[in-house]
Amino acid sequence: MISRRTAVLRAAAWTALLSATVAAPAAQADRIANQIAVFAALDKVTARISTLQIRLNETKQFGSLKVTPRVCYTRSPTEPPRTSTFVEVDEVQLDGREDRIFTGWMFAESPGLNAVEHPVFDVWLTNCMQPPRPAIAKDGKAEPQPPEIEPADPFRRRVRR
Repeated sequence: MISRRTAVLRAAAWTALLSATVAAPAAQADRIANQIAVFAALDKVTARISTLQIRLNETKQFGSLKVTPRVCYTRSPTEPPRTSTFVEVDEVQLDGREDRIFTGWMFAESPGLNAVEHPVFDVWLTNCMQPPRPAIAKDGKAEPQPPEIEPADPFRRRVRR
């Protein structure tokens, strides 16, 4: 027969064990901070889709929108994808003033969750990446990198007249 004191101690031990198990933090993958946010931008009038590669805290204009990413996070390739960025989007009005139309987090896996609502343009996050490392020449100096050139629009065709 178990004494009352032993039963109380066992119950307390089980309660402590259960609460420690429930309160233990879940295993999470470390996030990777990136230097470049990659967006897809759609012009609804011309049906043109462009890729915008924007360094953090820099602004790039697409139509009348100015897009400025502040942070961009991914996870390691061995983990399930989770790509997110905190971004600010301003619209340039006809009189020159800028109105903030979006501030918040965008998620590449759920582009419709926090989307930029604009009648003419759509912007959504597709990826985050690091800048390419400069190539090292045999003399130990970094080789000069060619300037970034935007790829030609693959959907644009030339029509003979």
